[in-house]
Amino acid sequence: MWNWQKPDWPNFSWDETRLRRAEDHFLVSRGAFTGTLRLLPKSDREQLTVESISTEAVTTSEIEGEILDRASVQSSIRRQFGLATDKRRVKPAEEGISEMMVDLYRSFAAPLSDEQLFSWHSMLFRERGVLKEIGRYRSGADPMEIVSGAIHKPKVHFEAPPSSKVPKEMTRFIKWFNRTAPNGREPLPALTRAGIAHLYFESIHPFEDGNGRVGRAIAEKALAQCFGHPTLTALSTTILLRRKAYYAALERASRSNEVTPWLRWFAGIAIEAQRRTTAHVEFLIEKTRLLDRLRGELNPRQEKALLRMLREGPEGFKGGLSAGNYITITGASAATATRDLADLTEKRALLRAGERRHARYRLAIATHKIAPVVLDAHGNFA
Repeated sequence: MWNWQKPDWPNFSWDETRLRRAEDHFLVSRGAFTGTLRLLPKSDREQLTVESISTEAVTTSEIEGEILDRASVQSSIRRQFGLATDKRRVKPAEEGISEMMVDLYRSFAAPLSDEQLFSWHSMLFRERGVLKEIGRYRSGADPMEIVSGAIHKPKVHFEAPPSSKVPKEMTRFIKWFNRTAPNGREPLPALTRAGIAHLYFESIHPFEDGNGRVGRAIAEKALAQCFGHPTLTALSTTILLRRKAYYAALERASRSNEVTPWLRWFAGIAIEAQRRTTAHVEFLIEKTRLLDRLRGELNPRQEKALLRMLREGPEGFKGGLSAGNYITITGASAATATRDLADLTEKRALLRAGERRHARYRLAIATHKIAPVVLDAHGNFA
């Protein structure tokens, strides 16, 4: 029996005491993040917004196996915010997920409704010709199953309610979501509400396709409503890094309406995502300080290479910048590249590891390795 087939559906139960510490930590960390965000100049806040939304758009799609062009997604998002763009042509897949994520950012405070969900679904699949039912709940007679394995011997990971039950189930879900909002009749803590909302929606699986992307957007909406502003939390980015564990946790949770294990797992992901976002903001602050310190001291080649490295974010180039990379980026000769890199190292713009042809360079900006966050049986976490 699946969770929706059990007599206590959808009256989810959980142990609040095993989530309280995570909820408190999440709120305190969010307050600290908001304070840090205010230190960014306006241009960097705009950059953070575009980068965060585009990264979530790309990663929420990649979780489902769809690889999008990041530059096209960013271009679409910048255009929708009225910012300067490269005016490139954006394909429907990139345009659709960008529209959905920007709408989520702008309308986070609005109550959830069928109309909003239909609009998001239409954005995702408009002009793509891959679905029969776009912008409405599924109505097919065949079971909605999540399967893997060979065609002749598939493994069923989950079977959703039949299509005939979806409208009633979604009416009940939407009422629950709005009732448990911070200004609703039965408000729930941030992580608890977002975790249940995602699981509840995925259990109904109301659309022919796109349920994962819409379901993660709902979780982001729940978090944003609890804070009173868009979260910019790297939720999908972190889930992608733990994709196998994510699907396994959802599958386990789909067999019971006692959801403490699922909420513990989700809380760990949300806290890790928040740490990842905070690290990115701290990187932007350090980037601004680095560029201010070096202003007027770099030649055009050095500036071009440094800005290219900074665009890669806190992790920088995988494996570090090599002299060969520098030559490719700047067009410099080997001798010039050697001199430029030595000068960047002397100016403390780059840090070098290795010698001669094995030398690799990374940004002289402190970065923090984000470790997985896992709650134990008592609600404690690292």
